[in-house]
Amino acid sequence: MEGMRGMLRGVLGRSLRAMPEEDRLAAAWPVACGSAMAGHGEVSGYDGGLVRIVVTDKAWLQQMQSMSGVLQRELGKIASVAVTGIHFEVKGTRREDPMPRRSDAPTIRR
Repeated sequence: MEGMRGMLRGVLGRSLRAMPEEDRLAAAWPVACGSAMAGHGEVSGYDGGLVRIVVTDKAWLQQMQSMSGVLQRELGKIASVAVTGIHFEVKGTRREDPMPRRSDAPTIRR
């Protein structure tokens, strides 16, 4: 069974080569971590070797963080992309730019 899995990973990796790196990582994600875990996280970015994964909740965040070394290695191997780290964040907790205050908002004149 493990031999078949390795062969499928190799075939997937070769078929992804024409895609942009972030898309290759997104396609490799379910293969690297399995369908159960993939259903609770998704690749949301890639920059300079760092993969960003958005996770559905804190329980899955802990599970993924505990497996980050394996996930990093598998994602890099399957997608043929240099992965130097993975940053996990729970969905909805990313710090966005604050809304402009009323005094900062542009004035519209009629």
